Amino acid sequence: MKLRTFSGMRPTGKLHLGHMAGALSNWIKLQEDPGYDCFYGIVDWHAMMSDYANSSIIKENCREVLLDWLAVGLDPEKSTIFVQSHVPEHTELSLALGMVTPLGWLQRNPTYKEQILNIQNKDLSTFGFLGYPVLMAADILLYRSSVVPVGEDQSAHLEITREIARRFNNFYGEVFPEPDILLTPTPKVPGTDGRKMSKSYGNSINIADTEKEMWDKLRTMMTDPARERKTDPGDPGKCPVWDIHKVFNHDEDEKAGLASGCRAGSIGCVQCKKALKEHVVSIMTPIWERRAYYESRQETLDDILWNGADKARVVARETMDAVLKGIGFVPRR
Repeated sequence: MKLRTFSGMRPTGKLHLGHMAGALSNWIKLQEDPGYDCFYGIVDWHAMMSDYANSSIIKENCREVLLDWLAVGLDPEKSTIFVQSHVPEHTELSLALGMVTPLGWLQRNPTYKEQILNIQNKDLSTFGFLGYPVLMAADILLYRSSVVPVGEDQSAHLEITREIARRFNNFYGEVFPEPDILLTPTPKVPGTDGRKMSKSYGNSINIADTEKEMWDKLRTMMTDPARERKTDPGDPGKCPVWDIHKVFNHDEDEKAGLASGCRAGSIGCVQCKKALKEHVVSIMTPIWERRAYYESRQETLDDILWNGADKARVVARETMDAVLKGIGFVPRR
């Protein structure tokens, strides 16, 4: 029997190389594994939690996320791909789970505290933002997911879903499995300023960037701060560009030569960046071609999302029937 899994991404704009090398590469491996039944959602209600004052951008951002997913290799014939709001059972289950979730669990959530402190340009003092872990739990539990792929730094996020499932089951019977964590590798992909690649930092190299745009960003990317001149010896371990080499450059002999030249001060950073560019462009060219193919086919994009939502709702309705029966509500038609 296949293991069912759900993963989602908020539509907050175009995705970047960090998304591709981390989450998306793992999603693609799962969809190719016959042991998994994969549901991938563009979680637009989650985007509302931070962008409620400018919700007009969410529709276009959903399109951008879908284009990036299809470009890197997510396949609607192998995975169920849909928009969260097209499956109303997500919000219905969120309401049911919210009835039993203690307020203290949400207030103690470390991610909530961190974002309240760090995101100063938006008013996040809303019921929706405080309660986002409940909606996240609903996303996962609606498909009775057996496993959820996460990086090690995200495993704490899944624990609240397990706790909510456990509490609901204690009240109403064994409706939900407690999803296990499927730890997946998440390579370090720094942004152009050396920090974690993030749209909010303005340091991302996007999947949709043209070759020129990508090179302009790589060319100006920070390197080992100790290398002020080409002849200064460097340390690849302290260089953000080298972290990207480790992800996109699979020529071990070339990498060994570049690392040796960096340490000896016999090659400059621009030479290292040019070598990286060749590998990135080689990997990205078929991705750019797929993105361009789908970009001109809006009807195809609509069909993918609508068909995906129809497939998702079959499972979602079964789950909600079990939820309502467990609670003891009057059966519906």
